[in-house]
Amino acid sequence: MRDFLAHSPDLDGKTILLTGGTGSFGKQFAAELMRRYKPARVIIYSRDELKQYEMAQSFPQDRYPALRFFIGDVRDQGRLRMAMRETDIVIHAAALKHVPAAEYNPIECIRTNVDGAENVVCAALDCRVKKVIALSTDKAANPINLYGASKLASDKIFIAANNMSGSIGTRFSVVRYGNVVGSRGSVVPFFQKLIAGGAKTLPITDPRMTRFWITLQQGVDFVLSSLEMMRGGEIFIPRIPSMKITDLAEALAPDLPHEIVGIRPGEKLHEVMVTADDGRNTLRLPDRYIIEPAFAFWKREAYGKNGIQPADENFSYASDTNEEWLNAAGLRAMLDTVRKEVV
Repeated sequence: MRDFLAHSPDLDGKTILLTGGTGSFGKQFAAELMRRYKPARVIIYSRDELKQYEMAQSFPQDRYPALRFFIGDVRDQGRLRMAMRETDIVIHAAALKHVPAAEYNPIECIRTNVDGAENVVCAALDCRVKKVIALSTDKAANPINLYGASKLASDKIFIAANNMSGSIGTRFSVVRYGNVVGSRGSVVPFFQKLIAGGAKTLPITDPRMTRFWITLQQGVDFVLSSLEMMRGGEIFIPRIPSMKITDLAEALAPDLPHEIVGIRPGEKLHEVMVTADDGRNTLRLPDRYIIEPAFAFWKREAYGKNGIQPADENFSYASDTNEEWLNAAGLRAMLDTVRKEVV
């Protein structure tokens, strides 16, 4: 599996705030911060007191004195400003992510994913935060559902925020990646639950379907390395493998037949992380792609020239045309690493 930590930031003595910090990513990211660095404070900002209580049990204060818990909602700009005082870095992971729930509750999705993005930007500027990275999703590229559309709007807000920082100097960038192996809502634990329950078949939406795959730890490492590389306005996209959904099912249960159930509303046959229109502004690095912003200050030479080249004119990055594919052995290796992760 690819190691994304060739570029590692110096976070010793820094104060880092994680919105949505009680989620899978937030818990793994917080654990990695305290394992690898000596931060002054790691602030977990979320609205669910039960999840904060449960997370605090896993991170006892005597072993993790830098960890802080701050109840608040990204819809509340005033509360965000209070939480961000004297903060150096913000990682924005809070979002409403469930596709059917977003379709049924569109205003709630917009208030959290779009209005919340604006609130994070405004609070970060007011508090003179140095760097902000927002987590995005493959569904934001050519979106066909409200969740993807709301995250595309969020991405645009964070990228445009660089035009407003002026002498404050706050820099905003975006990280976009695909399915996390073993995360809540992923097809892997869903299949595993069916298999453990004695299912006679596995449901397949469409035998042609493909997906990108990344482990939670790789996602954390990718955000850390992007934090070190960012200059403001980029969308960072990891180079990760694809897998056919039928191959995934066969890797988990070789003897179970498949039942074709059809694609659900708002679901894509293949994932896209760089569209053909964005391909013209994309840089190709050994471990990632970077969609460049259309800013006057932007100069790609700042990354150096080792292994960096512009993508082809008609380049796009999609799960069905990917150069790297995951086989059954590779999937099992990923699952082995998932079992060793914190969450």
